[in-house]
Amino acid sequence: MKKYILLLFVFCCFISCKEQKKSASEIDSTSVDSPESEDAALMETPIHVIPIEHATTVLEWGEITVYLDPVGGKEAFEGQKDPDLILITDIHGDHFNLETLQELNTEKAKIMMPRAVAYLMPEEFTPQIDVLDNGSSKTRYGIKVEAIPMYNLRAEAKKFHEKGRGNGYVLNMGTSRLYFSGDTEDIPEMRSLENIDKAFVCMNLPYTMTVEKAAEAVLEFKPKEVYPYHYRGRPEVSDVVKFKELIEGGTNEIQVVQLDWYPEDEF
Repeated sequence: MKKYILLLFVFCCFISCKEQKKSASEIDSTSVDSPESEDAALMETPIHVIPIEHATTVLEWGEITVYLDPVGGKEAFEGQKDPDLILITDIHGDHFNLETLQELNTEKAKIMMPRAVAYLMPEEFTPQIDVLDNGSSKTRYGIKVEAIPMYNLRAEAKKFHEKGRGNGYVLNMGTSRLYFSGDTEDIPEMRSLENIDKAFVCMNLPYTMTVEKAAEAVLEFKPKEVYPYHYRGRPEVSDVVKFKELIEGGTNEIQVVQLDWYPEDEF
């Protein structure tokens, strides 16, 4: 009898350990959120936006640093603070680069990503990963992150970004709401956004959308500020001057903010 109880105990321990050793692709996106920030001063702290290149961005909010779609190797982040939170939108190389993540000091960072990206992550990163599916949310370092769908609508472009694979993100940082579109067209989920303070909106064919469609969507959900990004820095690909004219021609309530995403770009 004692032998039977001992064997049963060993078996239960084995099953428990096996269940706890999950790979990054198996992490539950519904895990418990970390507490919201209770620092009243931080709630009103301004957010500093630092363009790195293309879709890669650094946000500084008080002592908290956020990296979005970090690519370009360690040298692209020279002079930047180490990240507390990293967000990745999709599997494509201009949004996800494993070598960059391995080169950066991410020891203290939580990394939020779609499930499709998590499948590509080595096991060493598993404790840091939060998987977010479209429609889910997670709070880290007082920042509530909402995963917004991003996908193509045009029949000829659906092969680039199918619905459900990647994430756009809304970041609730204190009293501000920031939207990063990722690679998408002017989808209903974008047009229905509310109370966005800063919107970072992509525009480049054939992978995302035209400046006209981007402007139409922005004029519908009406962020306080819109930042054209992910536009390749060439007028023949995406004319951001025209984008600004379309926004200003449609309303005087949205400020178009152009940052230096491409060193050779002039706006």
